[in-house]
Amino acid sequence: MQLIQENPDRSSYLVADEVVDHHHPLVRETVARLAERAVDSYDYARMAFEFVRDAIPHSQDSGDLRVTWRASDVLGRRTGICYAKAHALAALLRAEGIPTAFCYQNLGVVHGLVAVRFRGAWHRQDPRGNKPGVDARFSLDGERLAFTPDATSNEMDCPVLYAAPHPVVLNALRAAPDRPHLWRTLPTAL
Repeated sequence: MQLIQENPDRSSYLVADEVVDHHHPLVRETVARLAERAVDSYDYARMAFEFVRDAIPHSQDSGDLRVTWRASDVLGRRTGICYAKAHALAALLRAEGIPTAFCYQNLGVVHGLVAVRFRGAWHRQDPRGNKPGVDARFSLDGERLAFTPDATSNEMDCPVLYAAPHPVVLNALRAAPDRPHLWRTLPTAL
C-alpha cells in the first residue's frame, strides 16, 4: 500500500498542538529520560514506541474506565486506547524532530496508529499494546502491526497520513465521559 501525505509540507508532521502537546513538562521529561539512553534517532524512536506500547496499558485490556486523548494526559494517567496511545507516541517522536503522522485502519471500527518518517519513507507503527494474539513491534523492514485487516469482512488499511488526529476520532474521545460510553460510540468510518 502506498501511503499518502494529507499535507505535502513535511514540517506539519512535527507540529505541537492541543493533542500532541510535546512542549508539556511531562512530555519533555519523558523525552529526556528516553533520549539519554538512545544512541541515535532510530534507537530513540524504537525506545519511545516500546515505552508507549509497554508502559502505558491499553485501557480496554487493563479495565481502566478513564478516557484520555491529550498526549500529556496519556503519559500522566498511564492509560489510553489506540488513538490516545498514538497521540502520546507522536508527541514523544515529534519532540525529537521525527516526522510522525496519524493513520488508521478500519477493522469494523476505526483503529489508530502512527507512521514515522525514516530512510526517505513512511513506516507505520502500532503502539496499541501487546496481549495474547497481538504482537506489534517497531520495524522499518516490513510492518509488524497489531492487526491485519480482513478484506473478506470489508476491513481495510487507510492510506492517508494525517498531520493531526482525524476530527471524527478526536470528537469521539472528547465526548466520552468514560470508556464504556466511548466503546458504544467508536467511529466506524473516517
